[in-house]
Amino acid sequence: MTIVPPLTVDALMQESGVQFGTSGARGMVTAMTDRVCYGYTQGFLSYLRELGEFSGGRVALAGDLRPSTPRILAACAQAIRDLGAEPVFCGYVPTPALALYAFGQGIPSLMVTGSHIPYDRNGIKFYRPAGEVLKSDEAGMKRQLVEFTSAFDADGMLAEAASLPEVTDAATAYIARYVTAFGADALAGRKIGVYQHSAVGRDIVLSIVQALGAEGVPIGRATKFIPVDTEAIRPEDVVLARDWAAEYGFDAIISTDGDSDRPLLADHTGEWLRGDVLGVLCARAIGAGTVVTPVSSNTVLELSGAFEHCARTKIGSPFVIDAMNAALAAGQDKVCGYEANGGFLLASDFGALTALPTRDAVLPVVAVIAAAKRRRVADLLGELPPRVTYSDRIQNFATERSEAIFAALLEGSEQDQIVRLSQYFGAIAGSVVGIDLTDGIRMSCEDGCVLHLRRSGNAPELRCYSEASDAARAWEINEAALKVVLEELA
Repeated sequence: MTIVPPLTVDALMQESGVQFGTSGARGMVTAMTDRVCYGYTQGFLSYLRELGEFSGGRVALAGDLRPSTPRILAACAQAIRDLGAEPVFCGYVPTPALALYAFGQGIPSLMVTGSHIPYDRNGIKFYRPAGEVLKSDEAGMKRQLVEFTSAFDADGMLAEAASLPEVTDAATAYIARYVTAFGADALAGRKIGVYQHSAVGRDIVLSIVQALGAEGVPIGRATKFIPVDTEAIRPEDVVLARDWAAEYGFDAIISTDGDSDRPLLADHTGEWLRGDVLGVLCARAIGAGTVVTPVSSNTVLELSGAFEHCARTKIGSPFVIDAMNAALAAGQDKVCGYEANGGFLLASDFGALTALPTRDAVLPVVAVIAAAKRRRVADLLGELPPRVTYSDRIQNFATERSEAIFAALLEGSEQDQIVRLSQYFGAIAGSVVGIDLTDGIRMSCEDGCVLHLRRSGNAPELRCYSEASDAARAWEINEAALKVVLEELA
């Protein structure tokens, strides 16, 4: 048995390789030992104590369905106990359900989830009593000194196994949120497929559509964890949705990612909507005045002309939340945001829908299906300007490789950069006529298309986002851009 001496969270990060990304701490399961997860939890709560937001009391926690999640939850719970506080286990529920519960109680919370990343990785997402931990909080958390009160073995595992308390219900209030806001007959007469795979909210989402009057049909339930990424939909899921639509005659098919904070919505033909288009339709359906979204999202937001104010940010919910808060401070009303992955955030109250400033998967799918009334979801799409986005990624692409490529492409002045980018990517969609370096390299091309390269903040991946006037073209230029990266730059 080894008693671990005190050290800062920053030192623990460097030692373990488990870093903060845009959605909390993430890393390989083998690196996320009990000791690491314990240390991160204590560092988080110590930081909140420094802010005057934690002095003991209760801390809520929940998790997704990854095989490693129960162990990590138990280590986090032990860290809470060792600070003299009480862990409140909300079970295996969607991240927004945990957030809704914890914000309502005014207590800190944490969600053990890796979202869409492979099952051999996991993560911890932290919430202050009234909102997400933001990028501006990271420095304060990193400097915290962790006292390892519990003992750990040589492998960094708790010498005495920790346990979780009995489950506290957070699901009922989350379901009631949508029934109260939309009414028990909002989806009456609709037949909706709920693609369950291994999403933690698979049964809760089914309960919600049924509570709203729809005929909810569970499909595709998995016994092993499937890393569904709503920004890079798997080819097999494209085929499944089309087959299910043809077989069952659904009005729509809905699903979520692993922790059920990012949505998927397919129309009656089984065609999945892009998350950034879904975000525009949702914002329009709820009557938003100010809409915030990352720079990677479809420009149909501005082209629609549906909103008084539109703002663009770096990629990640913390940046969207910062910009929403700025909009509120400026006196703007009906403020919301969404990400290219479809996760929707409410900074303001929208009638019976109270503010929930974290990604939510249920609101956009319910709001859009309800807004279609007796029409098709595809009819709502037809009301928007013809702009289509597509995204793909190179997996297992080391961050160091991405950084070296970006450094080479961005040498010199802006004009030097444009010339160099045109040399590599000009044959795809015409010469590069403008660049946006808000987050990665976003290239506006001569033929009106957009190419956007970005290294992931929470996985060893290089992502490419593309935008064109039709789906085939968006896919074509995306594939060509990634080919350039692999064959000419890597």
